[in-house]
Amino acid sequence: MTHIHFPAEWAPQDGVLLTWPNDRGDWAPYLAQVEPVFVDIAREVALRERLVVSCYDAAHCAHVRDRLMAAGVDMTRVALYAIPANDTWARDHGPIAVYADGTVRLLDFVFNGWGGKYPAELDNQITPRLATADAFAAQTTAVDLILEGGGIETDGAGTLLTTTSCLLAPTRNPHLSKAELEARLTALLGVDRFLWLHNGHLQGDDTDGHIDTLARFCSADTIAYQGCDDAHDPHFAALAAMAAELRGLLTRDGHPYRLVALPWPRPKCNAQGQRLPATYANFLIVNGAVLVPTYNDPADAGALAALQACFPDRAIIAIDCSALILQYGSLHCVTMQLPQGVLTPVQLNTEIRA
Repeated sequence: MTHIHFPAEWAPQDGVLLTWPNDRGDWAPYLAQVEPVFVDIAREVALRERLVVSCYDAAHCAHVRDRLMAAGVDMTRVALYAIPANDTWARDHGPIAVYADGTVRLLDFVFNGWGGKYPAELDNQITPRLATADAFAAQTTAVDLILEGGGIETDGAGTLLTTTSCLLAPTRNPHLSKAELEARLTALLGVDRFLWLHNGHLQGDDTDGHIDTLARFCSADTIAYQGCDDAHDPHFAALAAMAAELRGLLTRDGHPYRLVALPWPRPKCNAQGQRLPATYANFLIVNGAVLVPTYNDPADAGALAALQACFPDRAIIAIDCSALILQYGSLHCVTMQLPQGVLTPVQLNTEIRA
C-alpha cells in the first residue's frame, strides 16, 4: 500500500507560487496599490527559496520582470510563465503537494471560484499549464474533487483542521456526505484525523470561511487563531464560539492544544463602507521565516510578537497587506508553497515561458 504524507507548511520548501495581478480583472482599479505588495512578498520569498510566477501573457511577464529587477529581487531564483488567469488567489488554484512513498506528487483539485461566485476557467488551467511547461519536477495528477488550499490545514502528522462552512458547502461537493468527503481526503492526502470547526467567519470573506483566515497550525501541538476582544464587534460571538471549540480539541496523544490568540485589528472598510476581512491568521511559512500580513493597525505589533513566540527559530517579516484585503483576501491567500522536490533541481532563470 502506498504511504501518503501531507507535509505541514513548515516543512522544507523549494519555492512559492504567485499569480501576478493584471489589469483585466478585479484588480484593475487597485493595481498601483497591490503590485507593491506582490513585490514585497516576492522579495522576501526569493531571499530564502525560489519563486514561480504565473503572468497573464508575455508582455505581462516582461512587466513583472522589470518590477522585480527594480526592487533588487534575485532573478536567478525567479521563473515567469505566460499563463492567463482570472484572479490572483494561488492558494486556491495552485497545486497541493503530498509525498507518495517519499516521492512528491502534485494534486490538481478543481477550483470553482469558491462555489461559483466568480469565473475560474483560466485559474483552473494554471496548474496543468505549468506542468506542461515543465515548471515542476513532480508528477501532477488531476483530481475530480472541488477543494481549495485555503480550506485545509495540516500538522504534517495526519491531522486535518478545517471548517464545515467551507468544505461542506452545497456549492462544493454536494454529492458527497461528510463521511464520504473524509474518505476521499484520507485516500488523497493520507490524513486520518479530522478536526472540524463549526464557528468562525469574517465579514467580507467570500470563501465560505477558509480555515487559513481563522486558525492555523504553528506546530503539531500549537494553533494560532484570530481572536476578537471587542464585545461590540459583530464578529465577537462567532469568534468566541470558535475559540471555545479550539479549547475542546485534543492533540493526537490526547492533550489540549497550546492556543495562541492573535489580536483583533480595528475594522477595515473599503470606499463603499464594506467591511474587509483583515486577519493575522493569514500568514505564510517559508524557509527560515514567517511572512505576516499587517494592516497599518495598532494591533500589528502584538500580532508579530505573538507569532514570533510561535516560531522562535524563524524570522518574522511584516508585509503590509492593506491593499490585498480590498479584494477580500490576504497574504496566505495569494501564495502557495511548493515543498521540497516539487521544482526542478536546476536553478530557475528569468526566461519567459509559454
